[in-house]
This record gives sequence, structure tokens and C-alpha cells, in this order.
Amino acid sequence: MIEMLDFPFMQRALLAALLVGIAAPAVGIYLVQRRQAIMGDGIGHVALTGVALGFLLSTNPVWMAVLVSSLGAIGMELIRWYGKARGDIALAMLFYGGMAGGVMIINLSPNGSNANLTTYLFGSITTVSAEDIVAIVGLSVFVLLVSLGLRRQLFAVCQDEEFARVTGLPVRLLNLLLAVTAAVTVTVAMRVVGLLLVSALMVIPVAAAQQATRGFAATLGLSVGFGVVVTLSGTVTSYYADVPPGASIVVLAIVLFGIITALAAPLARRRYRNGSDGRDGAVPGGGQGGTLVAGGGTAADGPEASHRPTRV
Repeated sequence: MIEMLDFPFMQRALLAALLVGIAAPAVGIYLVQRRQAIMGDGIGHVALTGVALGFLLSTNPVWMAVLVSSLGAIGMELIRWYGKARGDIALAMLFYGGMAGGVMIINLSPNGSNANLTTYLFGSITTVSAEDIVAIVGLSVFVLLVSLGLRRQLFAVCQDEEFARVTGLPVRLLNLLLAVTAAVTVTVAMRVVGLLLVSALMVIPVAAAQQATRGFAATLGLSVGFGVVVTLSGTVTSYYADVPPGASIVVLAIVLFGIITALAAPLARRRYRNGSDGRDGAVPGGGQGGTLVAGGGTAADGPEASHRPTRV
């Protein structure tokens, strides 16, 4: 296994996989909390137009995808606020318009073709360049600063917007920031798992972690750990088995979810039995009642307490 590190392209691939494995679940946990697990897929459709524009304008496709997908994510938030009954139709047009626009623009580019889009649609981690690494590192730092630095505020907004607004939080600003952060995450991950599969990496590690943890902080940490495991394992598997890395990563994530789910059921029953004996005062469903607060606990426990976040 060590010999693959002798190749610079594998060094870059493993570094990109590590960063994506950290960043994607760190943002995905908030999307799962908001029941917007599919949002990453929609942003990926829009980002395709940015990739195509990068080829057309002879600029870095990653940075152009960041710009276009961020504008698309802001548009999705505006539609969510003001779209009302027609909001789903507007979102559908935005998603599929982004895909169609990407295919149309790439064919207008003198240096692009549909083959160029394939590496961004399904990922091509072994072709990540040194320039791509610089972009991935910079964007990953931004994602982690937002998702970890503002975790209490973002959790509060994702859990209950009305309550967060009453407490004085800038709900709309935080929603827009989260949308832009999700867009940046999609562009970070598109070289690793591809635009069509990036949503899986943002959601599946979080869903797996929720099966085994009871607190928001614990779920966040474990989901990031799961993300790192599947991205690195999938990259190594693709090297030795000569299979697509993006597909390998997603398949391993699904397998991990299945294993954790199978193991979590008896553990949950054991916790329930212990709680029923009165040793920890727990009630069915986890926790001791009370209202969830931004710190991850209950109103009765105080801001530092831990509580399982709302499930998908």
C-alpha cells in the first residue's frame, strides 16, 4: 500500500479525498437537519454550468463553478422564501436548466467537449492537479470555518427558524451563508466523487452517524470521521481495483451505513432497557425531554448538554 504514495498523483488524490471527507459531512449535517438532503444534488446541476463557463472563458472551472453554484444556491434560498406553491416548479427549472446550460455551453467552447464534463459529473480524483489542490484547500478551509465556527447558530436556525428569529439571530443571513457554504462544498467535492454523487457524500455519513450517537456534537464528529474513512478507502480501492473512485466512495458509504444501522438497533434497545430501569432517567426516543437548543442539549440541561439531533 505504501508504494502508491510514491506517485505524485496519488498523493494529490489522497489529500483531496481527506479534505472532501471532512468538509462534505460538516455541511451535510445542517442540510439533513433541515430536511434538505437533496439540495447538494440540485447545486451540482447548477455547478455544471459554471464548469462549462470555465472552459468557454478559458478560466479555472473550479472557481467558475464556485461562483455560479453560489448564485444558484442563493436563488434556491430566495425561491424557498418567496416561491410558495410554485417554488418546487421554479427549483426544478433551476436544476435542469443548470444541467442543460452546462451541456450547451461546453459545446460552444473551442477547448471543451462532453468528455470534459464527464470527469466533473462522476469525479476523477486521480487527475487532480496541483492547481486543483490549492483551490480545494482554500475552499475547504472556508467550509470548515463556517460549519464549525458558527455551529451553534446554524444548528439553532436548522432546528427551529422561528425560535432562532425570536432569540435575535440573523436567520436569513445565516440561511444564505449556509446555502453558499453548501455550494462551495459541492465544488470542492466534484473532482473527488462528481457532481452527480456529491449529495451522497454530504448525507450518508451523517445518516450513519445519527444511528450511533445521541448529541449534535458527537454526530458531527462521527460523521466527519465516517466521511474521511470512506473517501480514503474508496480512493485506495480505486487504485488497486481499477474502478471509478467516485462510485467506490459512495458504495463504501452505503455499506458503512448498512453496517452501522445493523449494529445500532441492539445498542438502542440496551440504552432503552437501562433507561427503563431508572438508572439514567431516560425516556423512549433518547434524552430527558425539553426543548432542543443550539448547544445540542435541552432547555432543562443548559447550553452545554448533549442531545441527539432530529433524524432524517
